[in-house]
Amino acid sequence: MAAPERLYDRIGPAYSATRRTDPRIAARIWASLGDARTVLNVGAGTGSYEPPDRDVTAVEPSAVMRAQRPPGAATCLSADADRLPFGDQSFDAAMSVLSDHHWPDPIAGLHEMRRVARRVVVFQFDTARPDAFWLTRDYLPEFAELARGVTLTARAEAIGARMEPVPIPWDCADGFFHASWRRPGAYLQPEVRRAVSVWARVGPAAEQRAVSALRADLATGRWLARNRAITSLEAADLGARLLIT
Repeated sequence: MAAPERLYDRIGPAYSATRRTDPRIAARIWASLGDARTVLNVGAGTGSYEPPDRDVTAVEPSAVMRAQRPPGAATCLSADADRLPFGDQSFDAAMSVLSDHHWPDPIAGLHEMRRVARRVVVFQFDTARPDAFWLTRDYLPEFAELARGVTLTARAEAIGARMEPVPIPWDCADGFFHASWRRPGAYLQPEVRRAVSVWARVGPAAEQRAVSALRADLATGRWLARNRAITSLEAADLGARLLIT
């Protein structure tokens, strides 16, 4: 498996087009930071979800991702999650958004966040049930292999965090893997898939097989017949969770 910085050096150039802060998810993350004034963002990427009203420091190992951070974004250092270059309790809070599943040792990274901050907030998906999402259930069984490893429950237990569900709105502005759950046609667009690590990790053969099958099912109405119940939902619980210490 490619190291996170190498993976994101490959898919990172597409981030600015499709990976944007969704304000509803951001509000949940920022509220979870409580009264923290100094915040460390670990695996910060291009800076999505960094709170604008706090003193933020970011760490990101990929030069491609760091280069896409907008003007005025928080200072961003090149560092790995399991070796944070800060002293104990240097920050009020440490946050991470859809990053820790790429860390070589997520438990070590979470312990580092706990070491350098009095509060930890992590936004991540619980992937223990791949059949909960139609895309992985019906079109991309390879996802189950990607989801193996340290469970989200084990990660929460490692740092004494509670888990809170975060429903994903049907018109989510952030183009992460689950975002288009009510807009299946979006997954047919290469630009939507390009900035999502799942597609890069399963490889082009699995990607094209899944896309071809989905295109056919949309054309015949089979997708709608299978998933009609979700088409009127405003938001769905697809396993997104906040881990909060």
